[in-house]
Amino acid sequence: MKKKISKFVYWTPRILSIIFILFLAMFSLDIFEGNYGFWGTVLGLFMHNIPPLILLVVLLISWKHEIVGGIVFILAGLFYIIMVRTTQDWQIALSWILTIAAPSFLIGVLFLINWYKKRITYSK
Repeated sequence: MKKKISKFVYWTPRILSIIFILFLAMFSLDIFEGNYGFWGTVLGLFMHNIPPLILLVVLLISWKHEIVGGIVFILAGLFYIIMVRTTQDWQIALSWILTIAAPSFLIGVLFLINWYKKRITYSK
């Protein structure tokens, strides 16, 4: 008899991913503070939203293949840490890392837990 995977383990990384992607997309709204004109604003919005769009595609793939979400969200957190650490002072970088990379790691780990539980449950 196959056991069902816990709804909490299934839904938590997906819901957190959606919230995280919206949080990242919110940072693109600062483009409206500048005077860039219509096409400059459209280009700025697109450029600012490339990371959230990539993570949205990853989320859509991860809905069925949790291993993809686990790996990509953890790698995204690592990439962000490296990127911030090379450009900022450590004290400033730490607050940014906790704000952006920590949720990415959490989501990645939750996807990996879900993938592992699914693999163990359905392999029996």
